[in-house]
Amino acid sequence: MIDASEIIRSGDSILFVTLDSLRYDVAETTLTTGRTPRLAQALPGGAWEQRQTPGTFTLPAHMAFFSGFLPKLPQPIQPARLWECRPPAFKTVPPETFLFDAPNLLEGLVQHGYRTVCVGGVTYFSRETPLGSVLPDLFQEDHWRSEFCSTHADSTRHQVDQALEIADRYSGQSLFLFVNISATHVPHGHYLGSSDDTVTSQAAALAYADQHLGRLLEELAYRGRWLVIICADHGDAYGDDGYHGRGIAHRSVFNVPFASWVLG
Repeated sequence: MIDASEIIRSGDSILFVTLDSLRYDVAETTLTTGRTPRLAQALPGGAWEQRQTPGTFTLPAHMAFFSGFLPKLPQPIQPARLWECRPPAFKTVPPETFLFDAPNLLEGLVQHGYRTVCVGGVTYFSRETPLGSVLPDLFQEDHWRSEFCSTHADSTRHQVDQALEIADRYSGQSLFLFVNISATHVPHGHYLGSSDDTVTSQAAALAYADQHLGRLLEELAYRGRWLVIICADHGDAYGDDGYHGRGIAHRSVFNVPFASWVLG
């Protein structure tokens, strides 16, 4: 069990990565067939947990995450939450859970001396529209460029370069570093030279991102102790039972990969 309360009280940094739109079955198959060796080396037990998202598309999923509601295991009894808003007096919270007395996790971490920084990916982090500013506004600092978006074939490399620059700039400080990986979000058919987005092209996108995610984790391990959370915000349907896309109540959208561990 991860004692997130102790980690945050100690001022250790946090890396939170969301692999946008990544289905659990795609993540699992890509891992077991050896196409994501860097993640296989990093994940606890070399495996993903299957969890269920609280939101079926990017905006509600991330609002839930930043409010304390990470994806849950598909079972009646849940482990202690990593973080949670201070609850009503009648509720008992395990001591391992970090309690923040603020409207959201980001403000709660700032109260504990953290610098909160976002490296955006999909357009919900782009500030191109008023709605695209809602999530970035939660952070003290946010970064987005067109090279970070899923339309760019080398987006993860650019995002990881930016994340490592941020880690260097705030070296020695308590940092909450959030990265929204866009490569696994449509369009990703271009990883197979196609205009069609499928489970196969999403797997190819994840295989591409793996090398850069491995680089990020390897470099951060030299920069102190980190609490690492990597998960998808939601999945995507590619014709499953006739469904397409996200924002729908289907297992291809609800089931997401999840992992958390202490690095360094």
